[in-house]
Amino acid sequence: MKRIYCALLGLTGIVLLPFLACSNKSGPTYDNCTDAPPRVDSAALVNFASASGIAPLQDTIGLYYQIVSQGTGVSPTLTSTITVTYRALLLDGEVFDSTGTTPRSFVLNTLIPAWQWTLPWIQPGGHIKLLVPSAYGYGCVGAGTIVPPNSPVYFDITLVSVQ
Repeated sequence: MKRIYCALLGLTGIVLLPFLACSNKSGPTYDNCTDAPPRVDSAALVNFASASGIAPLQDTIGLYYQIVSQGTGVSPTLTSTITVTYRALLLDGEVFDSTGTTPRSFVLNTLIPAWQWTLPWIQPGGHIKLLVPSAYGYGCVGAGTIVPPNSPVYFDITLVSVQ
């Protein structure tokens, strides 16, 4: 069953959290798996932001973000179905996922912690840039062969709608 979940990960969008089903940390494969503290990724995130022309703020938990536009209307809650367009990059600039111009819908509480924490800060039409320490992204497990373990990542997200 875990292998099926892992295989479905690539088919359902990288921001979904089914990869957690692949990360039974008590099992033999992940006995030594420890999420890096957010501060470990701080310098790399700040350097990426500077090189990319992003002027982020730092949240109290160690996420870096820039709200480009606030949007209007209702903010999502963890149980909201959100429709978004986004682009996801490793800090070397490699795009590991993108919706292109076709929005995708997700229930917010099924997404990585960084999205759950920050998307309620904007409303439909809002645009946010997230620089995510690995602990609030894909952690020590990573996401298959796409996102290596303990990799900080960048997301450029536009919230299209909230239901």
